[in-house]
Amino acid sequence: MNDAAALDVWETAAAIRSGRLTAEAAVAASLARIADWQPVVNALIRIEAEAALARARALDRAAAAGDWAGPLHGVPLAHKDMFARPGGEMTGGSTILPGHEQPAPAPAVARLEAAGAITVGWLNMSEFAAGPTGHNVHFGHNRNPWNPRHVTGGSSAGSGAAVAARMVAGALGSDTGGSIRLPAAMNGLVGLKPTYGRVSRAGSMPRAWSLDTIGPLTRTARDAALMTAAIAGHDPRDPSTSRRPFPDSLDFLERPASGLVLGRPPAAWMADATAEVADAVAAALHVFSRLGMTAQAVDAPPLEPLFALGDAISKSEAAAVHGTWMRTRAGDYSVHVHSRTEAGFHVPATRYLEATALRGRLLGAFVAGTFAGIDVLAAPILTFPVPTIAETDEGATSAIPAMVARLTRYTRPFNYLGLPALALPIGFDAQGLPMAMQLVGRPFSEPLLLRLAHQYQQATGWHLLEPTIERAAEPA
Repeated sequence: MNDAAALDVWETAAAIRSGRLTAEAAVAASLARIADWQPVVNALIRIEAEAALARARALDRAAAAGDWAGPLHGVPLAHKDMFARPGGEMTGGSTILPGHEQPAPAPAVARLEAAGAITVGWLNMSEFAAGPTGHNVHFGHNRNPWNPRHVTGGSSAGSGAAVAARMVAGALGSDTGGSIRLPAAMNGLVGLKPTYGRVSRAGSMPRAWSLDTIGPLTRTARDAALMTAAIAGHDPRDPSTSRRPFPDSLDFLERPASGLVLGRPPAAWMADATAEVADAVAAALHVFSRLGMTAQAVDAPPLEPLFALGDAISKSEAAAVHGTWMRTRAGDYSVHVHSRTEAGFHVPATRYLEATALRGRLLGAFVAGTFAGIDVLAAPILTFPVPTIAETDEGATSAIPAMVARLTRYTRPFNYLGLPALALPIGFDAQGLPMAMQLVGRPFSEPLLLRLAHQYQQATGWHLLEPTIERAAEPA
């Protein structure tokens, strides 16, 4: 494919800046790609074609006058449908949120648009960001562009499918227990869960305020860095945000990886991995060694206690967020989301307080112990093949807890600790479905994670492969 939709974020911005492409042409290519792929993957809830084309024309007129909005001038993006926009509708993947007034825009989206990005639509997602698969009974299930019989991962499901299918160059998602990294991993993308407090969550639908993070899903680490640079920073509307600056220039991406130390995944973390996943992780570690990094064993604690503590916080806070609606509009929830949310009402207050009180101490111990002598920690994300939609049918309520735990086993602990983690595509299995691993860093080490991911992608070509509409449209 040679049209503008094949370009990534960086390439699109560069082509517009050089005059080889107009913003209007970039948006038109995105809308054409959406027309082809939306019936296959169901990635969008709303498409804003006319508004996007009008903004593109305005940006082209400004560029002709020498007025450039910023580094994302003219780049078409779409975002998980959980960000407020005055005068616009936000569903959160539910039938409850529509109609509620959105008085102020979400800074994460507003900052991207201030940098010149164009929002072409709002992406499908797991209802109320409450599922790791991408099922949605209200707007239809999200489908994986590599094989639509398989899940996209959730809850930023449409974000993963839309970027992988080249419907848009990049997208925002949210991550409370893996909801950026899972769809990135299952769709062959880079997905960055920033440090807790790196990006403002104001104007975004909460799932669990102590764990929620906002970040990009893109095809390359360079694109993720470009989008993160635009959205990171302190926001007075979100008191949790840090004033620690993100680099102004992306020159840091080109610094070599030589001399850095990579912590190998502990054997216990890989014990349940299939041979294909284990081989792909080993091959990725070998690439890092070729880049000059040294691999070292780490003394990491078991993840299960961290998972359990994070799960207690997530369930409790979700129940608090949804308490009124659960009492007054219980029938408007899917069975799956109702059962997961209701579970939070049964978490003892003492358990919630224990989980929040231990968090700082356990974070300090993890950084001091696990990161002793290493710069970055490698970890699995999904240790088994991307499941099918039928295999993860959320109608089977009794199976939901086990399914959620299995999918989020290696992601939720890092939300609890608040550490930055990046999903990195590392190959495809025998079914042609993506495999991935994650790079985990110390607090606010996103530039290092992005730098290493960029160096890896310069040495490999997994991110260059793309799904085809012909294969995706094959009958089941």
